[in-house]
Order: sequence, then C-alpha cells, then structure tokens
Amino acid sequence: MATVKLWTDNDVSADTRVSAVFADIRATRKSDFINNFWRALANQPALLERTWQGVKEVMVAPGALDPLTKELIYIAVSTANSCTYCIHSHTAAARAKGLTDDQHAELLAVIGMASETNALSSALQIPVDPEFLL
Repeated sequence: MATVKLWTDNDVSADTRVSAVFADIRATRKSDFINNFWRALANQPALLERTWQGVKEVMVAPGALDPLTKELIYIAVSTANSCTYCIHSHTAAARAKGLTDDQHAELLAVIGMASETNALSSALQIPVDPEFLL
C-alpha cells in the first residue's frame, strides 16, 4: 500500500502544475495511461516536474544508447536497488520496445552473475588490478 495519496484524474484537474506534467507524459508516451509512480509524485508538484524532466532527458531524448538498452540498464539497477515497482515498470517498457523472452532470461542471468561476483569481490576485498585503472 502506498504511503502517500495516489492522485486521481479528478485530483489532477484541480492543479495546473500537475495537470501540465500529466498532459506532457501522455503526449510524450502517446498513451492516456499515467502510472502510480507519477500519481504518487503529484503530491509534490516541484518533485514531479523535476523528475519527469530528468526522465525525459535520460530515457526519452535520443542518445548514444538505444531505448531498449536504456530500459535493460534500468531493470538491472532497479534489481540491485530492490525496487519491485521499477523492475515491473521498466520490464513492461522494455517489452514494448522489443525485449524477447530469451533476452529477458539472459538479462536476468547476467544480473544474477554480476550480483554473485560483486558479492564475492566485496567480501574478499580483492584489490583492483592496475591494468583496469584508467
């Protein structure tokens, strides 16, 4: 259960700042769906505006990484941070961008292996090889 109110469309219509952000989310994503993440952030309009702007700059604007790769990275970081909401949200986004079942399975294998070897390296306090230092 959420620790804050999840704004309804009726709530949003009464606040011009939140309404403007929601309209931009809908236009940018070409969808009427506004997920619970944004509905929770609506409680703090400045945070909502700032976060949406950052998401657009990093995840939507064209860059050196393709959109699917960005989603895969988001899934990996969300897994490392134990953010169930983000894992589900960005897996759905990745699937919409073409993620196949085989790719998803391989991604999870990579995340699992990285978690295991990271834990071993941290526990053993292995020094970094000079050749790896730039």
